[in-house]
Amino acid sequence: MEYEFTLKYQLTEDMDVEALIERLGEAGCDDAVVGSGQPGRLALAFAREGGTAREALHSALADVRKVLPDARLIEVSPDLVGLTDVAELVGVSRQNMRKLMLTHHRSFPAPVHDGTLSLWHLADILSWMQVRGTHAVAQAVHELAIVAMQVNVARAQERVANGR
Repeated sequence: MEYEFTLKYQLTEDMDVEALIERLGEAGCDDAVVGSGQPGRLALAFAREGGTAREALHSALADVRKVLPDARLIEVSPDLVGLTDVAELVGVSRQNMRKLMLTHHRSFPAPVHDGTLSLWHLADILSWMQVRGTHAVAQAVHELAIVAMQVNVARAQERVANGR
């Protein structure tokens, strides 16, 4: 099955982007579109085959690590999302998502960040929707969202443990 996800990194040094893209391709990342719009940052949008989302994601992480062993993983997506992101994913309006959140405020997942822009783990909302059975959620997307959340939470725990 093919899984689509993005890995975002902070680089430790300035690099020739063209040479970096070539090295990534040679290391197995030829299924990724590489973006470097922000200085010191790199994003790789993968469309990777795998038996499971975990296999696809972890193989991509390992392939990138071969080329960029010192780069710091910032985020794996899809994970942190706003209501608009979820609405687009499941094919409803943002207003519909907001109405679901407000109508089912006792059971709707709590955001991981609540402010001017609230953010949720996509996996939490998709699990909630799956239990309710009101919106079709592709199993592959749900599986990938769970694995992305696990990687991001583990990365955050590691940063806390290391005092960063």
